[in-house]
Amino acid sequence: MGEQITIIINGALMKILRSVRQHLLSRNTLLSFRTLLTLSLATMLTGCDGIGGLLSNARVADADNDQVITLGDSIFALSGKLQDELEAKAGETFRRYTVSGAELSDGSVATSVEDQYQRALSDNSDIETIVMNGGGNDILIPAIVFDPNDCKTQWYEFGRLSAKCQRFIDDVYVDSVNLLNQMDADGIDNVIYLGYYYTKNGIFLLDSMEEAVDYGDLRLSQACDFSTVDCQFVDPRASIRDSHIIIDGIHPTTAGSRILANLIWPKLQPLL
Repeated sequence: MGEQITIIINGALMKILRSVRQHLLSRNTLLSFRTLLTLSLATMLTGCDGIGGLLSNARVADADNDQVITLGDSIFALSGKLQDELEAKAGETFRRYTVSGAELSDGSVATSVEDQYQRALSDNSDIETIVMNGGGNDILIPAIVFDPNDCKTQWYEFGRLSAKCQRFIDDVYVDSVNLLNQMDADGIDNVIYLGYYYTKNGIFLLDSMEEAVDYGDLRLSQACDFSTVDCQFVDPRASIRDSHIIIDGIHPTTAGSRILANLIWPKLQPLL
């Protein structure tokens, strides 16, 4: 599976490079170049067949235990191994709604986490426990393209995250609190919220995102604490190493997915 993902990513990158080369030979504006690159990245992250496509595990609307669902982005959805590990530990399957490329509330690239949740409610509103992540792509996708929010920290900035990026992440925090409060209002009993680990330099140069990850996890953990739903935050930063991340610099290997599942499981097991 890992080799197939690498081939897919490399093929998508070649498409991006060809498109960029063709563009540089034209007289189009910077805006069209930005749009082109964003769309190319969206194709790579969500799959050539669009939402829920090539680079996402299949949606599961009916499982052994329909009262447990997973929501989130490609940390879950790219390979599906994280969910596989949790289900193997539980000895039963759960409903899956995760989509690669998903942002928390913006559905311009892929089905947002908010929309995944609404789809799950529509399928079957009898939900007790949600295992999820969200907010990472809100920060990461712009940083990969042009970093308009200044969320990369260069060596000469001495580890200081820009105020602009902090304000942007604060907005993501507000969205996450609103979503968690809505879950409580809908009668959800428990939420397990997986935070983000440090990305690395790979196909994308993302080693400079550490301060953004630190601040993002701080705010997501606060969203868990300050929302009205019973929410437990899982912090993976101390457990995931560079060797647990595939060639793109973002997504977990099979071993990385197993580590994430092992962090989630002690919080999930008592709720089953």
